[in-house]
Amino acid sequence: MNRNDAYALLCEYTQTESLRRHMLAVEAAMRAYARKFGEDEEKWGIVGLLHDFDYERWPTLPDHPLQGAAILAQRGYPDDVIYAIKSHAGDDIPDCPRVSRLDKTLYACDELTGFITAAAMVRPTRIGGLQAKSIRKKMKEKAFAAAVNRDDIVRGAEALGVDLNEHIQFVIDAMAGIAEQLGLAPPPSS
Repeated sequence: MNRNDAYALLCEYTQTESLRRHMLAVEAAMRAYARKFGEDEEKWGIVGLLHDFDYERWPTLPDHPLQGAAILAQRGYPDDVIYAIKSHAGDDIPDCPRVSRLDKTLYACDELTGFITAAAMVRPTRIGGLQAKSIRKKMKEKAFAAAVNRDDIVRGAEALGVDLNEHIQFVIDAMAGIAEQLGLAPPPSS
């Protein structure tokens, strides 16, 4: 299991740039949390990178993530990686509760990265200088990024046992580290 192979698998199944960027954002957040928790950064990063690789072909639960889980098993990915990816779908996957720190971190980062991306895209400086308080304010606007489940964001931080504001800022900072790849870098000054 290595990142190059995981990225090739992602690209094989995912053509949409925005979905690829989402998975890169989750990867960045997962790697940052792995460093913070003293976990295997490569493994955690790959979980973030591959969590939605099957979504474009099988967007309906439970096909997503079960189709992807079967592909990962065929390719020899470890059971805990596959389980974490399956568990991010939550109650829609029977007998797959989020139990490990890896499972809970993926859940905590998934929806949040999408919301941060949406918030950054409407700012002149994109992710540059973005603060948790701005995200919290946007979360109150029901029409903004309406497809993002705010309850999942809140429950994710709770399940991980971290303060919501600290979690949001931590993920912003992780994403800012790869802002160019995510299309979130501040535009060049004229």
